[in-house]
Amino acid sequence: MMNGILTWDDLNKFEIDDLDRVNGFNNSYADLRLFGHTENDVIVTFYRDRHSWCPYCQKIWLWLEFKRIPYRVKKINMFCYGQKETWFLDKVRSGKLPAIEFKGQVITESDNIIVFLENEFGALGSFITSSHLKKTRELEREIFRAWCNWLCRENFNFIDNSFRKKRFKESISKFDEILGSSESGFIDPAESTSSEFVPGIGDIIFIPYMERMNASLTYYKGFNLRSNYRYIDKWLTLFEGTSAYRGTQGDFHTHSHDLPPQMGGCYKESNEKQISFSKSIDTGKGLGNFEFNNNYDSKYCAKFALKRIIKHKNNLIKVNPNDKEYFEESLRSALTHMITGEVRIPEKLSGKSLRYLRNRISVPRDMPIISARLLRQSLNKIELLDQNNDVDRIPLNHRYDQDPKNFISN
Repeated sequence: MMNGILTWDDLNKFEIDDLDRVNGFNNSYADLRLFGHTENDVIVTFYRDRHSWCPYCQKIWLWLEFKRIPYRVKKINMFCYGQKETWFLDKVRSGKLPAIEFKGQVITESDNIIVFLENEFGALGSFITSSHLKKTRELEREIFRAWCNWLCRENFNFIDNSFRKKRFKESISKFDEILGSSESGFIDPAESTSSEFVPGIGDIIFIPYMERMNASLTYYKGFNLRSNYRYIDKWLTLFEGTSAYRGTQGDFHTHSHDLPPQMGGCYKESNEKQISFSKSIDTGKGLGNFEFNNNYDSKYCAKFALKRIIKHKNNLIKVNPNDKEYFEESLRSALTHMITGEVRIPEKLSGKSLRYLRNRISVPRDMPIISARLLRQSLNKIELLDQNNDVDRIPLNHRYDQDPKNFISN
């Protein structure tokens, strides 16, 4: 150790068991999911976005996981952060995600994919075309439109903003009322192999955008769904109690900064809560149970984050636009703090390089929510020791800074 900062050899000693990507908990790193089947049983290939940012991919991902259908995963770039793979464009001319391939047949559009999968493997809860889900699906689109109008339209006067906020609250209240009348807490519960209820397709339709609404409205408007709607909070907590969902779940930082290029812009409503919430999100402090309301082992989560950084450290150092030598020592200082709790000041300190990394941790692509939170907190702890307060501006019109080409093995 130099200056008390752990070396890479020291850090490598903090081991945890390797994740069983194939048969274990749902995870974003898997290229194959078997659920105890053999590889010969796999007849579904799932094409999803490489960064786990796409809400429509998340819907298919969750259905396959809760239904426990063996599948292969092929990861494709989204347009906003890199070139679409030519081999995929040859297969799907539009380049749209998600897509599945089943015995040589390619199906696109998330609802069409669900209908196809239901015909082959049966429903999860209800069938997506069930008549009793018609109004539920219409409400999901109503809430989506109200969210877009409030989040993505610039407010030129107080009256317009108040009207959009009111319309969103009216729509989301309907959803809270539906959940409040459910004995299970789900809209469309399905019975799992353990005789416990899991979310059905009626819930899976809602969860991707509800997750993004909670993050973006908290960050840009200071309006948190969990603190305002009791039954939505309970519903989200039930989802978080399932490993299938946790493997797909993004965090507030990731969603808040990946949505602007996807949505065409997100507009802040400056108020006391918005300022406080966005600062906590950006610095990595996080928002506690507003963001994730479930038990976790913080020591394990920290070691998991460490394992992920060590795996990619050479590429992380290579792509960081700031001084590599300063970044390397500063990064080890942050990791030392995350693992031991000790603050060891680097001789070569670069807060700017740590900010760059902190702002580009992507959940769940890189690691789960709590692991990312602990890593961001430690990066922030060390970066604040630097007198250089240069701002790292995250792109708003695209995310080419997240181009994965430097991290993909040939």
